[in-house]
Amino acid sequence: MTPEKLLEILSKAAELKIATRHCYTSENRRESVADHSWRMALMAMLLSGEAEFQKVDMDRVIRMSLIHDLGEAFTGDIPTFEKTQEDAEKEETLLQEWIGSFPSPQKEEWVNLLREMEEMNTLEAKTYKALDKLEAVISHNESDIATWLPLEYELQFTYGKENVEFSEYLKELSKCIDKWTKEKIS
Repeated sequence: MTPEKLLEILSKAAELKIATRHCYTSENRRESVADHSWRMALMAMLLSGEAEFQKVDMDRVIRMSLIHDLGEAFTGDIPTFEKTQEDAEKEETLLQEWIGSFPSPQKEEWVNLLREMEEMNTLEAKTYKALDKLEAVISHNESDIATWLPLEYELQFTYGKENVEFSEYLKELSKCIDKWTKEKIS
């Protein structure tokens, strides 16, 4: 990859630093997509020391975490409860066109990672997806409750539950987050 192409890719990816998500940080600043992706990667790194995750290639989970929302550099973030199939297809098309402009071997690596993430057959893909959901719930708990929409009072307890079922550790983490949510609501 030429230095010029690297800078071109980084400049586009920088859009995630200004693309805001639905929730707020504890300092009442809109969370960016980059904030979310960074913390997912940090979660993966922290979990790499846990016995349950010793057979999971956490380097790949970190890579998945870093690229999973890059389509939002083109479309912005659309909350899951508002995103349509048409929105998802547009985001996917723009992301695939962008990745198609990458040189080898980066293009092949990203295409393969995205395919793995879509198919959800590996422990790495399942772990990335669970962290994606859990990080969103954690972020909402850190947000001022005044910023919550009415539907989020229930969504906080259901969002991503099916994604943690493969992991005893992540089910336990989800229970801890639920306890925090209950305390926040009360």
